[in-house]
Amino acid sequence: MNWRKSTYSSGGDGDTCVEIAALATHIAIRDSKAPTRATLSILAPSFIAFIEGVKRRPQPGA
Repeated sequence: MNWRKSTYSSGGDGDTCVEIAALATHIAIRDSKAPTRATLSILAPSFIAFIEGVKRRPQPGA
């Protein structure tokens, strides 16, 4: 799998983020601090809907 971490990842050592990998029909998600542990797999359309919802949500202090 080709894991990607957001370029917006920040914090301590820059490893406080999740990583994603695109599969044929799913998106795999894992904790960047524990990459050998379990992953979560979500149907790609559901993941896209989640991301679009997060983008539409008002930001605190905005």
